[in-house]
Amino acid sequence: YRKSPPCFIWLHLSVCRPVLRIWTVVLLLGTCLLYCARVAMPICAVSMAERFSWSKRETGMVLGSFFWGYCFTQVLGGYVSDRVGGEKVMLLSAAAWGAMTAFTPILAHFCSQPIVSMTVSRFLMGLLQGVHYPSLASLCSQKVVESERGFLMSTVGSGSYLGTLVIGGIGSLMLDLYGWESVFYISGLLSVLWAYSMWKYLLKGEGPIITLESLGSAGTQSKLSKRNWLRLFRQPAVCAVIITHLCNASTFFTLLSWLPTFFKDTFPDAKGWVFNVIPWFVAIPSSLFSGYLSDHLISQGMKPYMLHKHTHRFFFKDLSFVFTLFLCGTTTFPTAVAFVSAIMGLTTFNHCGVSVNVQDLAPSCAGALFGVMNTCGAFTGVIMVYFSGYLIEATGSWASVFGLITVLNLLGLGTFLCFAEARRVDIDLAKGRYHNIHI
Repeated sequence: YRKSPPCFIWLHLSVCRPVLRIWTVVLLLGTCLLYCARVAMPICAVSMAERFSWSKRETGMVLGSFFWGYCFTQVLGGYVSDRVGGEKVMLLSAAAWGAMTAFTPILAHFCSQPIVSMTVSRFLMGLLQGVHYPSLASLCSQKVVESERGFLMSTVGSGSYLGTLVIGGIGSLMLDLYGWESVFYISGLLSVLWAYSMWKYLLKGEGPIITLESLGSAGTQSKLSKRNWLRLFRQPAVCAVIITHLCNASTFFTLLSWLPTFFKDTFPDAKGWVFNVIPWFVAIPSSLFSGYLSDHLISQGMKPYMLHKHTHRFFFKDLSFVFTLFLCGTTTFPTAVAFVSAIMGLTTFNHCGVSVNVQDLAPSCAGALFGVMNTCGAFTGVIMVYFSGYLIEATGSWASVFGLITVLNLLGLGTFLCFAEARRVDIDLAKGRYHNIHI
């Protein structure tokens, strides 16, 4: 594998670099549109709250309802992806959540209780988008060689920042010029167009149909027994990656949901396109650099997050909590933008640390295991997004929210430092032992 050209292995056929590049760009664009649709609500939350007279708690309920739905389909999406192929699951879900995004303004205006319709629609959005990252992890684990995974995951992962950047910039302008409805219409229709293009030109009109027969007769993926699943979760390295991802995801979701409101409340005269664009503009090159560095270290025979047993395990675990702590006492708009940009830039290193680590620990069930991780992260995201709205109203200060985020990041870092490993643990569980597997 190390001497062969980097390639995907689709249906056991070697498809090399040109097709790899096409799929990487397509997956990057899909993740970008995923976040355009996801962040449309936080971007429009202030305008919608004014239009429908929502309080901070009600706004937090609408924003947090996304993560309730996000919890329920993570494991199922990963399990199905492990068995029938992540590209099928990703395609079907994209068509559904794209259509849901486009219909959001209609539901808001034609329902007598907009708070109810928006809460339900965000819950359904979470259900539909919950399968994206588990299916991506399954796809990468099954069909991408180890030395290419870091760059692929970081490149595709940068789509989240690119999508937030696009919706933060163009979406803010559309919000000011055409109203909040236009943000949902455009992001939703573009997502449906992406799904159709992927089906028509890359899958050649095949692939999106998932049958019970295909689920029952799929290959060897996700074949761990219930007993071995329990033993897998008893492994300290598996528990560490789950806890660390929980801390990372919950804090990221909280910042993603509340930062537009933070800037609007703290700096009411600031231009929306500035604070909705600059942090994500910084995150994109940071994500690409982390992926390149990760694959370079692996090509030299090293795991970037496991360089030394005791001292360098956190190499690709972000230190964004430092700037989150600084944000508690910020007083000027440029300083706040600089700190938020540093937070988002450092957060990207998790793509090559925690997110890739799950593929090293259990490649045979990476989609399902990543689904478990993301379920935990989404569940705490629900609590954090809603609780943040409560803290803001109760204390009248954003420092309490940023302080809580700092504590969670420290917990994740400490857990990763103490227990993280890079060896495979999914194939020898039946024998009660495991050892390093080098690909």
